[in-house]
Amino acid sequence: MASAAILADALAKSRNHSDVSWEGVNFDRTLEWDNFALGEEFAVVDFHYHPRASYWFDHHPTTFLDQQHQDSYADSDTHCFDPSSPSCPPIILRHAAEHWGYTPPERFLELAKWSNVIDAAQFESAEHALFGDEPAIVISRALTCSPNLNFHDTVVQLMRDQSLSKTAKHPVIEKCFNRSSKNRDNALEKFDDNIIVANSTALLADLRSKKIRRDRFAPFYLHPDIHFAVTLLPTRAGDHITVSSNPWNRPKTDFDLGELMKKYQGGGHKAVGGCNPPNSVTAMKWAREIYNKIHDLK
Repeated sequence: MASAAILADALAKSRNHSDVSWEGVNFDRTLEWDNFALGEEFAVVDFHYHPRASYWFDHHPTTFLDQQHQDSYADSDTHCFDPSSPSCPPIILRHAAEHWGYTPPERFLELAKWSNVIDAAQFESAEHALFGDEPAIVISRALTCSPNLNFHDTVVQLMRDQSLSKTAKHPVIEKCFNRSSKNRDNALEKFDDNIIVANSTALLADLRSKKIRRDRFAPFYLHPDIHFAVTLLPTRAGDHITVSSNPWNRPKTDFDLGELMKKYQGGGHKAVGGCNPPNSVTAMKWAREIYNKIHDLK
């Protein structure tokens, strides 16, 4: 979302693209990726590479779905890939400044800084991630309680036009944040009841019930000694599997979770990955397979 806000502003001010709109995509869209946005001019940010994208920026090592695309890809005036970056917004800011003469507003520097913290889980602690009150964390947590399907797109507009501090004080975001705080408390209270299997290294939890609230960092706040967590989650696109390593207790192994999830039609980073199984039965099957592949890693 931060990437979309920054790129939209850069395209308008430096590339004469004044009429830019945006919408979020998920891994389910890659099943028809070749036909994505046929006949339209589009950009893709912080997501899989698309050869027809007029503008494309990403940092995920698993971005290329086609080996030929990976072999033939090269950075250009409108495309940039940097897997060393903690998040995508800094890539866009740097590229737009160097290639388009773009001068970003000061608020985008703060936005990029916090995108690194949130995307790469560079919080001081699990407690900070769960209970921090900085504007960026308030916004991030508010997003877990979207009041409608257009909420994320609305927040992109807010972040494009104003500071994180002002965005966090938007009445709807404040309302969503307050709700998310209650959900966080519920998530911490209910999490252990929904663990399917666990050992000293990893756990697998099914959080798809409507009665359960979810929080990304609950496994590591409640079980700080584990290295990995596999969680089944509900999304607008259907069931979702997330596998992540503990940001505050990283395993010593070089095992790549993003590459693992790529085998399940998803992707991600070395430390975190995700995928959207085609149905609920497959979701549980894949989640158990993934758990079995990581539960003995140290």
